[in-house]
Amino acid sequence: MSARIATVSRDTNETQIKVSVNLDGEGRLSCQTGVPFLDHMLDQVARHGMIDLDINATGDLHIDDHHTVEDLGITLGQAFFKAIGDKRGIYRYGHAYVPLDEALSRVVIDFSGRPGLYMNVEFTRDTIGSLDTQLFWEFFQGFVNHARVTLHIDNIKGFNAHHQAETIFKAFGRALRMAVAEDPRMEGQMPSTKGSL
Repeated sequence: MSARIATVSRDTNETQIKVSVNLDGEGRLSCQTGVPFLDHMLDQVARHGMIDLDINATGDLHIDDHHTVEDLGITLGQAFFKAIGDKRGIYRYGHAYVPLDEALSRVVIDFSGRPGLYMNVEFTRDTIGSLDTQLFWEFFQGFVNHARVTLHIDNIKGFNAHHQAETIFKAFGRALRMAVAEDPRMEGQMPSTKGSL
């Protein structure tokens, strides 16, 4: 496979975001979003996904975090869609269960070409730090719509909201790592009976 690297910029009246992604990276993150807990979660995705992420985001945080978090999901999804190419030779599907103390989450992803988010999470707090936990749905919705993936997220148990979120993002990273990996038995082949994804 050729290098699976992409850079995407999004510039609106609400946010200015630039994302670079290397799907075959070393798990490195360079990130400045102005939303500290989101930076912490993106570090989990990079590290556990073995994906290099370079993210710069400026948003209207004086209003709230909504536009920055949502638009970052959109831009990250666009970067993944661009980097993955035609999907020949990849595993396509990825899944992971990740525990953190009392919390346990499962994430399953399919690079299907069909956007769909199915998120079953009841956070035990409305905020983590200053971040509204409702915004995690907005982040993942933006990602799936623009990466064109099907994504199932289930927090199976947990009473600490930080742990709930961290298990979700770690599992997301691990599932991404599995799905985008090269399958030596599928080299040059499309992982679909339809012939395209």
